[in-house]
Amino acid sequence: MATKLESSLIFALLSKCSFVLNQTNLVLSLLAVTTIYLITSLFFWSFPGGPAWGKSIFLRLTCKTGTVIPGPRGLPFIGSMSLMSNTLAHRKIAEAAEKFKAKRLMAFSLGETRVIVTCNHDVAKEILNSPVFSDRPVKESAYSLMFNRAIGFAPHGVYWRTLRRIASNHLFSPKQIKRAEVQRRVISNQMVRFIEKQSGYGQEGLCFVRELLKTSSLNNMMCSVFGQEYELDDQDHVELREMVEEGYDLLGTLNWTDHLPWLSEFDPQRIRFRCSTLVPKVNRFVSKIINEHRNQTGGSPRDFVDVLLSLHGSDKLSDPDIIAVLWEMIFRGTDTVAVLIEWILARMVLHPNIQSTVQKELDLIVGKSRAVEESDVASLKYLTAVIKEVLRLHPPGPLLSWARLAITDTIVDGRLVPVGTTAMVNMWAIAHDPHVWVDPLEFKPDRFVVNEGEVEFSVLGSDLRLAPFGSGRRVCPGKNLGLATVTFWTATLLHEFEWEPLNDNGVDLSEKLRLSCEMANPLAAKVRRRRI
Repeated sequence: MATKLESSLIFALLSKCSFVLNQTNLVLSLLAVTTIYLITSLFFWSFPGGPAWGKSIFLRLTCKTGTVIPGPRGLPFIGSMSLMSNTLAHRKIAEAAEKFKAKRLMAFSLGETRVIVTCNHDVAKEILNSPVFSDRPVKESAYSLMFNRAIGFAPHGVYWRTLRRIASNHLFSPKQIKRAEVQRRVISNQMVRFIEKQSGYGQEGLCFVRELLKTSSLNNMMCSVFGQEYELDDQDHVELREMVEEGYDLLGTLNWTDHLPWLSEFDPQRIRFRCSTLVPKVNRFVSKIINEHRNQTGGSPRDFVDVLLSLHGSDKLSDPDIIAVLWEMIFRGTDTVAVLIEWILARMVLHPNIQSTVQKELDLIVGKSRAVEESDVASLKYLTAVIKEVLRLHPPGPLLSWARLAITDTIVDGRLVPVGTTAMVNMWAIAHDPHVWVDPLEFKPDRFVVNEGEVEFSVLGSDLRLAPFGSGRRVCPGKNLGLATVTFWTATLLHEFEWEPLNDNGVDLSEKLRLSCEMANPLAAKVRRRRI
């Protein structure tokens, strides 16, 4: 009996010791794993470009081509997230490139994402025109908002080429741009009446133009894409304005879960939640318009919705794809025009002598007895130079809005860039480079004035010293339509009104980078009627 009791006690004691030993081993194992993880993470972080680039060390060791790309390490685990989280990311990146002597090519890490960026126009051309960088990195918000099925984010391939061809032929072709001339004139007349009313009918009055420009630009795209016309004070499309603004904010926000996958379950910035709230509204809004078009009978296509619904065979799109394409057209076609015109008007207020020169040209070409017509625009050489100079100083997409993605290992500027690397072009830095532009910080439209026998400087992507619409396969498809709209509406506003500072403080040119780089504070100016 005693032996059995002793045996039981010994067995219990051994079990207890085994449990303690197992717990100790578990703690030691966890401590060892944690230590190894921390040491490995710090080892990766120690490399130029930060932790994401450190993880590609084995590829560097096996590939003898190319040298290490310089760049900031940032912080362990998260890298240089602070660079892109800033509302002046384009300036911060330019400063970092200068600091690391990496203007041609700089590497940095956004969490686990490898990124390269160039502030050099030759390297920019190498990236943007390379077939290796023909795709875009798709953010969670872009997927959630269906943009992976539209031109902007769809992978390069048959589907993307089909969308591009359809848009080029039926929305952005010279014939279609000419056809939409009437609607642009109608909207410009509405803008003139609205400003006149706001400023007090012929009196010198206060004018806030941002909301007017955004509404006008949205109306213009609604007419082209959906065939729907609105007055500027129409309340029927308030819901659409709210949806577009929410979409801008979502796509323009750096989503940490795109670069730190272990955060994805938590949705710390509530981006996934906001997308899930917005998408059903978009589906209902666009589906209603599609059904209205389907119920119409007879006639040739009147707008882009009709064009998409009339497609057959291999070009035919599903309803979800049609919704994605239409939503993107409205979304992308609204912001740039409004942002750019506000910057132009701000510069005109700040530089009255240049505004006077533009208005003298308008009076010479158009006169004061009639309004500006689009047929006048080709003769407005100085106004064209002003717009190009504003694009140089204030490119709406200073980082060319959406980056490129390396689909294979490649060499850029003699350096190895692994597959899956995100590539960006800092167009703002290139356009402010003193080695490229004389007096780059000065507003000098005369640098773009073409003398007889000279070739006009193109901003449409052929010269990477200034390519605000991008270049290569992913160049903005609506660049010609956007420039036509901006030039005509700007000519109208400067022909009809004098724009003056609100007070002695001048104009605040502070920037804020969302999806586009806009004025941090909306332009407020005094306006006075020129043409009665």
